[in-house]
Amino acid sequence: MYSRRAFCSCASLALVSSFAASRVHAADAACAVLTRDSQRAITPDAAIARLKAGNDRFTSGKTINCDLTAQVRETSKSQAPFAAIVGCIDSRVPPELVFDQRIGDIFCARVAGNFVNTDIIGSLEFAAKLSGARAIVVLGHNDCGAIKGAVDGAKLGNLTATLANITPAVTATKATGERSSKNANFVQAVAETNVKLTVAALTSRSKVLKDLVAAGQLRIAGAMHDLSTGRISFLG
Repeated sequence: MYSRRAFCSCASLALVSSFAASRVHAADAACAVLTRDSQRAITPDAAIARLKAGNDRFTSGKTINCDLTAQVRETSKSQAPFAAIVGCIDSRVPPELVFDQRIGDIFCARVAGNFVNTDIIGSLEFAAKLSGARAIVVLGHNDCGAIKGAVDGAKLGNLTATLANITPAVTATKATGERSSKNANFVQAVAETNVKLTVAALTSRSKVLKDLVAAGQLRIAGAMHDLSTGRISFLG
């Protein structure tokens, strides 16, 4: 006859095996390359939720490891990313890593200060209208060098014109204290204002994106990345 101890041991083993199997299944699902069908099944809200879940994994040290070589092969003929990220070129904020996404999952447009211009907006129209991305996230971060440069009116070659794209955010931000890069609170406020203005610009400057949002086929959101924790907070 089974002893109570043996029964409990078998039950515990079964529970552990079931949990391990569920983790493997979840990892397999996360590693699966997106197809047009699976992309269409993701709603705009679900796309944002997927990015939030990825950042939770990133900050908790539970990122999902996938066979990237297999993903290279599987995406070599087509792609169906579920989201697009407008991010800064800062080396500490790589979108694929901080959102724990893989090859073929997200489009990325990166420029110092995460602003948009005609070229980037056109790229996002391609991502959303032609390639089916369900969400666009404008991702800023704290202690941003481009924001500091714009706040201080820095001048340097072509960078002068680049930083001019952030000037509207500097002008629109109210300050308590010195309006310079020495004021960390002001820099943070400008960075957040810059994200919000960029989010607004995507629909005010693109009828294509505006129509997708109105039809419920696309969601546009702003977010800030904390360099000290890796945590991404969505604005509004």
